[in-house]
Amino acid sequence: MKLFSRIRRKQKQTAEAFEPVGCVAIILDGNGRWAMSRGLPVAEGHREGTRALRRTVEAAIDLGIGSLVVYGFSTENWTRPPDEVDSLMEIFGETIDRELPDLAKQGVRVRFLGRRDRAPDELQDKMAELEARTGTNDRLDLWIAFDYGGRAELAEAAKRLVQAGIPPEEIDEGTFARALYEPELPDPDLLIRTAGDQRISNFLLWQLAYAELVFVEKPWPDFGDEDLRAALVEYANRERRFGGRG
Repeated sequence: MKLFSRIRRKQKQTAEAFEPVGCVAIILDGNGRWAMSRGLPVAEGHREGTRALRRTVEAAIDLGIGSLVVYGFSTENWTRPPDEVDSLMEIFGETIDRELPDLAKQGVRVRFLGRRDRAPDELQDKMAELEARTGTNDRLDLWIAFDYGGRAELAEAAKRLVQAGIPPEEIDEGTFARALYEPELPDPDLLIRTAGDQRISNFLLWQLAYAELVFVEKPWPDFGDEDLRAALVEYANRERRFGGRG
């Protein structure tokens, strides 16, 4: 698979221009810490995070990014306090109702990655309706990882291959990739994680094999256009060999 064209700095930093890019993944970390540092309920940090999502998607459109994958809710997040989980489910519904429709009008196709059977029925319906309503949009694919875990995805892919009766000798990387949750999801070339932690936290374990990693100190609610642009500049300045020699 051909990975997206290298972003190049064509002009001075005061007037940067980027070539069209393919797929960027973001771990949206730091919502709770952002809220607590301001004496606010954790839920307010998550709500502020939805505003950061909107402005980042709009920035991605302006920068010519083709696909954006965001880690919205992990399989491990179910272990958080029940009131926080309930708030997150409510905020997901609010985001679908309030933030994502305007992005859809800008040509964004929204797709959800992971399980959804454990979500409230009303939220499942909203997710399905939004996917159907934006299915023909082609300006940017926004993938929202919901109830997602990389290890769970790999285990489910193995189960699918066994259930399909695929002989072991016929299983290669291509066969396995087609058994993942969403085979159409491009392999990200760049992963950004906010709030300073330097790990991938069970996110896209298969797809991130050769991604460049950029860690940003800002918590997710403070992330915006300039931070995305700076991450792309850092990516552009790296030399990628994919296991070979330069």
